[in-house]
Amino acid sequence: MRTSTLLSFLLTATFGPTTVMGQSDNPFVGRDFEVPEILETSDFRLRMLTINDVDKDYEAVMSSVDHLMNVWPGSGWPKGLTYEDDLIDLGWHHREFTNRSSFAYTMVTLDESKVIGCVYVNPTRKRGYDAEVYLWVIESELENGLDERLFDTVTSWLDESWQFENAGFPGRTISWDEWRAIPDEKR
Repeated sequence: MRTSTLLSFLLTATFGPTTVMGQSDNPFVGRDFEVPEILETSDFRLRMLTINDVDKDYEAVMSSVDHLMNVWPGSGWPKGLTYEDDLIDLGWHHREFTNRSSFAYTMVTLDESKVIGCVYVNPTRKRGYDAEVYLWVIESELENGLDERLFDTVTSWLDESWQFENAGFPGRTISWDEWRAIPDEKR
């Protein structure tokens, strides 16, 4: 059995074929909404993160452990992440994307030879927000401004191609303390 088939079987057997792991009981995006599959610029391509990316994703994450621990302060991620843990994470993200409950995009070079970051578009319960978005680039790309270009590109993309009225960027446009202080709403 191929790894992707096995993982799909295990996820379905464990969580059911229609389980939605988003934070809301309501659909994250409308049934008629066409989820963007690819975003390409002259610097990079964003596309759905899948288990097939595990080799390059693991290399990218492990090359940037200290940086990533600052992206999600207090989480401890990705310290201690194993290859197998990463495969499971990617399988989870892949399933969430196909269930339309959250959307993880890998950021690759145009020739697909290297993972250079990720973008996560997730549901939220935070009052006044309809999505929360996280993004990162590998540590070696920080000095050349790729992080800022990715952020600018993603904010424009969300405005133009998604249906959100107010997406939050914790740790970027709002401090983590402010984000955590926003009350949750039942959705």
